[in-house]
Amino acid sequence: MKAATWQHRLRHALACLVFSLAAQTALARTADAPAPAAVALPEPSLPAGLPPLPALGEAMQRDLVSGLALNGLDPVSYQLPGGPLAGRAEYELIHDGIVWRFASAANRAAFLDAPATYAPAFAGFDPIGVANGVAVDSNPERFAVIGSRLFLFRSDDNRRRFLLDRSLLDKAETRWKAVLRTVAR
Repeated sequence: MKAATWQHRLRHALACLVFSLAAQTALARTADAPAPAAVALPEPSLPAGLPPLPALGEAMQRDLVSGLALNGLDPVSYQLPGGPLAGRAEYELIHDGIVWRFASAANRAAFLDAPATYAPAFAGFDPIGVANGVAVDSNPERFAVIGSRLFLFRSDDNRRRFLLDRSLLDKAETRWKAVLRTVAR
């Protein structure tokens, strides 16, 4: 074996030995000494302009790639003729830790006045899944507006079943609180 290889291996072994001894010395010192006061670590922060990180247990379903609610569709526009419209970045809003986009300033203002009216029922999860006791992701392009409530569905079949069987809404309402406790996003 070449001398350079031996020197490299010896340096590596010596570094491991030094690290090991330093760690043992530090552990021995902390075992004899009283526990130090808790050290406050600085809070991690995001660069300016980015939305805050989602909290554990955050409920609203959002696009996992972009982080946008409803994949960037305007929640107010579901209630208007013409169906959902794509939101625009200049009309963006962070509400309850979720980034929402709107097609116009008027839609953003309407949402701010009554977010519960425009946000999807069951935090955007498919009501059929909620009726079955589970949180099932939905597709914001498969929807129904019943009264003033927006419902999102995973499939056209789930949408059809929900519209035909009104008892599914009652089941979903009954099970929603239990389902919500299982959501950790």
